[in-house]
Amino acid sequence: MKNKLLRFGLMAASALTVALAFPMTAQAGETNYTYVYDYWEDVQECPDTYTVSRTLTYKDLGLEQNFKNPESLYVSGNKLYVVDTGNNRIVVLERKSADEFTVVDEFNSIKGSDINELNSPSDIAIGDDGSIYIADRGNARIVKTDSELNYLMEFTKPVDPAIQSDMIFTPDKIVCDTAGRIYCSATGINKGLVKYEADGTFSGFVGATPVAYNITDYLWKKFASQEQRAQMESFVPTEYDNVFMDKEGFIYACAGGQKEEDLDAETVQAIRKLNMLGSDILVRNGDYPVYGDLYWSGGGGITGPSYFKDVTVFDNDIFVCLDQNRGRLFGYDDQGRLIYAFGGNGNMDGYFRKPVSIEHMDYDLFVLDQLDCAITMFIPTEFGSLIYQAMDQFDHGLYDEAQESWEKVKALNGNYSQAYIGIGRSLLRKEEYKDAMEYFELKYDDENYSRAFAQYRKEWVKHNIGWIIAVILALFLIPLGIGKVKQIKHEIDTADIFRI
Repeated sequence: MKNKLLRFGLMAASALTVALAFPMTAQAGETNYTYVYDYWEDVQECPDTYTVSRTLTYKDLGLEQNFKNPESLYVSGNKLYVVDTGNNRIVVLERKSADEFTVVDEFNSIKGSDINELNSPSDIAIGDDGSIYIADRGNARIVKTDSELNYLMEFTKPVDPAIQSDMIFTPDKIVCDTAGRIYCSATGINKGLVKYEADGTFSGFVGATPVAYNITDYLWKKFASQEQRAQMESFVPTEYDNVFMDKEGFIYACAGGQKEEDLDAETVQAIRKLNMLGSDILVRNGDYPVYGDLYWSGGGGITGPSYFKDVTVFDNDIFVCLDQNRGRLFGYDDQGRLIYAFGGNGNMDGYFRKPVSIEHMDYDLFVLDQLDCAITMFIPTEFGSLIYQAMDQFDHGLYDEAQESWEKVKALNGNYSQAYIGIGRSLLRKEEYKDAMEYFELKYDDENYSRAFAQYRKEWVKHNIGWIIAVILALFLIPLGIGKVKQIKHEIDTADIFRI
């Protein structure tokens, strides 16, 4: 990774270029901008992949009371759940058409519990059977109800030696799997996600983040006094800020607030994909790490790296991370390659003041702004739709169609690296190895180039094995034959002449 401080000037110039550049697929009313990074980690302007469809406020939805410190969004089918934390309520919206939403439910209590009233709810999840799980933070519980909000059970503070007995259980974000197991991030618990079985039994922690530390500080701490050690930073894992479970049951977890030096050295990860064992299996085959912006200059008074506050994952494993620090959205494919970045801080459409949650319906994105108390809905542009179309076609084995779609993407943006790589991958699957090599070479994709070259070499040898063997035999037999002839001639020339 290049030194970011040395490239401060380049970042400023590149950012200005991106901000002023007109989008190649311009649409009326667009105020956001989109960019990517090239192989050399330089900012490259890009046509918008998304445009703002509409912004939803309490007035737009016909609510009598404005949202107050809302913290989370959740999508189930065509319903969008808004966790209105400050008002101790959940608002349920139903999508009636492309951009029409109607409030179909609004509740702040459940039925049949010793404590019916919700208190600072922070998240919600819906099970496959319609059960509702609510992170009822103020009541120190995760409460489970049926679809009619009748109390079923609750998940409370886990009993474990790692958790202090006097600590108040404050669940923040939750996900549930198909078996009814609950995974929860909680304030003050840095051992990973708290896991509960379907019957409410605490079964341990999952996915603790690796401990990052400076070796000098570690050695010094070994020899420091007790008072000195108390003043030094503890080497403990980081708490997760948010979680999302994809269709296959893998958990994407955000760990915001990482140190610059740890991110730059890649000793920690801003986003992780956890399997059932808690191991990080996120593929990172991109040219740079999966942590948002590569340059962390102090433009606009904002410093430090991107802060991934939330993540959402499409069915094709594309995941979109929400950067709360600069109000941006970063989309990555299933290989960890950046496919777009857009947004920013501000009070215009497509910009945010304090984004806290992101969700999706199909490829439409929803971002919740806590300060504006509003939900921004983004829909893909032609450029963005073509990218998704190409990726879906490739995943379904439609390589000719995928290549054609990537060609259309390339026509809209001739500098878009993923278009060249996408065409190359399609050609590779169609066994057109030589052509694939040319596309991979254009965008310095060494890994795929090596794959294509290995197959091209194998194919070339197969088609030319006959004359290759002939040449080898000729190179071996001709000198041998010439030598034999010379030997015979020499023997004849030096042989004794027999006389009668």
